[in-house]
Amino acid sequence: MKTPVNETDFQDLNLIKRGKVRDIYDLGDNLLMVATDRISAFDVIMPDPIPDKGIILTQISLYWFEIMKPIIENHVVSADVNEYPSVCQPYAETLRERSMLVKKTTPLPIECVVRGYISGSGWKSYQESGSVCGIALDPGLQESDKLPEPIFTPSTKEELGAHDINIDFEETVNRIGIDHASKVRDLSLAIYKKGAAIAKEKQIIIADTKFEFGLVGDDIILIDEVLTPDSSRFWPKETYQPGGAQQSFDKQYVRDHLIAINYNRQPPGPVLPADIISNTRKKYLEALTQLTGDSHGLK
Repeated sequence: MKTPVNETDFQDLNLIKRGKVRDIYDLGDNLLMVATDRISAFDVIMPDPIPDKGIILTQISLYWFEIMKPIIENHVVSADVNEYPSVCQPYAETLRERSMLVKKTTPLPIECVVRGYISGSGWKSYQESGSVCGIALDPGLQESDKLPEPIFTPSTKEELGAHDINIDFEETVNRIGIDHASKVRDLSLAIYKKGAAIAKEKQIIIADTKFEFGLVGDDIILIDEVLTPDSSRFWPKETYQPGGAQQSFDKQYVRDHLIAINYNRQPPGPVLPADIISNTRKKYLEALTQLTGDSHGLK
């Protein structure tokens, strides 16, 4: 286990954004994206990090970025710290395995969500209206049921601390135009289907996920993270049983703990007990090892 990184503060670099998990620095030609060990639940960042979480997320994303190249190019320039600009080298040990040098893009202002199973806000919407993001679904579905075909259910991309809002395809077209909306819908479904099929062979169900895309000139490329336990619902295939919530490879221990202590879902988040931190780290590491076959020296 490496020393947790809750926040970076690289004095010689230009910090332009601190998200729920990632700190992003402007290096001129490119951006430096650093995945910290911060964890959020109910859109609130917890005070305690999950050791190695940023390394795990980065390595899972790199695994998928490479696999998805036949479908779409991505923003990764390099993930080898030795290839980063000299201004980064004083921070090499912190950056190693948890960072990427990435292309600057104009991010599209929507979250591209794909659901292969009915869960979370999709399940809530289905219970209320029989549909998700304007897509009517068959009656009689149970929570966590597999859908006949994956569906594209985009959302807005809100500022830190605010909830994203589910939108239909028509609203997506209003926001980014028909060409871009059609393209990211088709790309999202293709990436999800390929990723879900590979994960299933490794005993992981990817129930749903979200992608982000950016423009480089007229080209759409895949950015941010891809098919990680933070951007997706990962369920163990061996325990999958529709009809209720599922076990997962992500923040389940954190969410369950917060619900058990009647946390009011407002900042600041409460201190997390050691066993919650340990169990959550273990789940993230399981996801990495099961998917990629490589624990990257983490135990």
